[in-house]
Amino acid sequence: MLRLFAIALLLAVAAPLYAAGQDDTFRVAADAFRKGHAGRLDAQAKELHGYALEPYVEYWQLKLRLGEADAAAVQAVLARNEGLLLGERLRNDWLRVLAKQHQWDVLLAEYPKLAAEDPDVTCLALQARWRNGDRSALAEVRAFWRAPQDIPAGCAPLIESEIAGGNIATHDVWERVRALLAANKTGPAKRTINYLPAAETPRERPIDAIAHNPNHYLEKYTHDLKKRVDRELVIYALTRAAQRDAELAASYYTPKLQEQFPEKDQGYIWGQIATNAAKQHLPAATLWFARTGTAQLTDEQLAWRARAALRREDWPEVGAAIDRMSAEGRDDPTWVYWKGRSLRAAGDARGAELAFARIADGHDFYNKLAREELGLPLDVPLRGYVPADDEVARVAGNESLKRALALFRVDLRTEAVREWNWGVRGMGDRELLAAAELARRYEIWDRAINTANRTIGMHDFSVRFLAPYREIFSAQARAQGLDEHWVLGLVRQESRFISGARSSAGASGLMQLMPQTARWVARQIGMRDFSPRRLTDVDVNVALGMSYLKYVYDGLGESTVLAAAAYNAGPRRAQAWRAERPLEGAIYAETIPFDETRDYVKKVMSNTVYYAAIYGGEVRPLKERLGVTPARGGGDRTDGTGAPTLE
Repeated sequence: MLRLFAIALLLAVAAPLYAAGQDDTFRVAADAFRKGHAGRLDAQAKELHGYALEPYVEYWQLKLRLGEADAAAVQAVLARNEGLLLGERLRNDWLRVLAKQHQWDVLLAEYPKLAAEDPDVTCLALQARWRNGDRSALAEVRAFWRAPQDIPAGCAPLIESEIAGGNIATHDVWERVRALLAANKTGPAKRTINYLPAAETPRERPIDAIAHNPNHYLEKYTHDLKKRVDRELVIYALTRAAQRDAELAASYYTPKLQEQFPEKDQGYIWGQIATNAAKQHLPAATLWFARTGTAQLTDEQLAWRARAALRREDWPEVGAAIDRMSAEGRDDPTWVYWKGRSLRAAGDARGAELAFARIADGHDFYNKLAREELGLPLDVPLRGYVPADDEVARVAGNESLKRALALFRVDLRTEAVREWNWGVRGMGDRELLAAAELARRYEIWDRAINTANRTIGMHDFSVRFLAPYREIFSAQARAQGLDEHWVLGLVRQESRFISGARSSAGASGLMQLMPQTARWVARQIGMRDFSPRRLTDVDVNVALGMSYLKYVYDGLGESTVLAAAAYNAGPRRAQAWRAERPLEGAIYAETIPFDETRDYVKKVMSNTVYYAAIYGGEVRPLKERLGVTPARGGGDRTDGTGAPTLE
């Protein structure tokens, strides 16, 4: 009886309340808001009273008129959405309006009610404090100054005050300009240049010229560098040239040119050249890192110093680079693991064991490798808790999750995901697993996986590693001769099994195929009725995606590591990232120069181990699955076919 009641409660709470046709009316209202048509939005709003998503319509109506809205009206809507995503969004919007109206006291009263940090609004709050005489706001604005990002407009008056007061000196401005240019953020760099004294302000034309052709600049403008502005432009040119070809940049950095720079700048330049050389897998990277001397390298640069050493299995250099990182950098599981490997190579078995033990309790890539180094079996947590129907019903009563389910139903996926993520914030493990089960029942696979992924001490890996459409993947894997569990691990990373997923680059479907790739594969396999519109069809997408995956897998020596890298970044890149000799798979993965692809490959291979363990596959150690990647050029069969890539 209790079970029947719980099911009825679940249906009553989770099913959105709506009348026939209201979903369509809401879609029209959403379109009117996106286009800024307030009158059209008002007309649709009249038909949506009592509708589950009526609060969205109310929010849209108010936002379009927020500059003229009465404070009481805003407060009323905020009160109805207090603690909810719409309340947070409205408060952020209103704080921006209050800043424009210079209502600093009201802004400061409302700002602490925000639940999440927004850099733009934080700057407005700092400005409000400063204008009200709170000088401590000036110290806090320094965090924005140090970050290699554009400074929110709200912080600009405080930065200008600090510069005028001499608290940010010309040297500090140059340091920020240098960091921004090294990060290829020329727009923010140009805006920062305006804070320099007139005599030291470079023109924008050489900056643009360097961005376009640094080699040309280095060939012409390296002769007389007495002024700092000229030296900084050459530093930018050398940095930019190194990003394209570190070896060529090093050839420009002659002893004669080096003499024109202070010793500290010489080390900085070698750090830029060496870091880019490491990303390009140049053997000279280690030599150039050695030339940085006492220069302060960032954790990112030291990570590439360690990776360059990994490619050569120079374990003392690996350990030395890790030791120079900040405490935070050294504590990253990546570098804890490789530090352990360096200690073991040096004969310090006890030190290595302690390092591996530090990270052996997690469930990610390096946690598993550390367990294997200790001789421990794979840890697949038991399903210690299965949420009952009444628990799922309770979590379904969460207002944010109710709104999320309604938004998924009307195909407003971006808004739905935001609502869902807001709703599960702060949930404990039991609630998270109940919410994951709710998403699973509604076949919202990505939210089920991501929500189950948030648990800390209580897990359900059958949801964390869901396998929707498994029968389709299994059949295609058998037909293509691929490991089904590796394929599932890859698709989990590509789309979280959302058949309608579409990337900003235009990739579609479960296996995230670009239209040109899909069209080429369709021709190869004789699929005559293909059109890009069919990429969200599960059977079509899997058939094409698996055929392409088989193509890159066969063409790269049947290495799952190389094929995963190729699927994400393209076969030519996966080939180019190999060494002149065979590389341990974990070293190949860790030294991939693209952050996204490096993370992707590690997660695909980690996923594979769990899918095999959960769905009855062969439970093989991760290190064994990673294997050894063949030397560059060996066994390649992907060139010359005209195949496009997924990049």
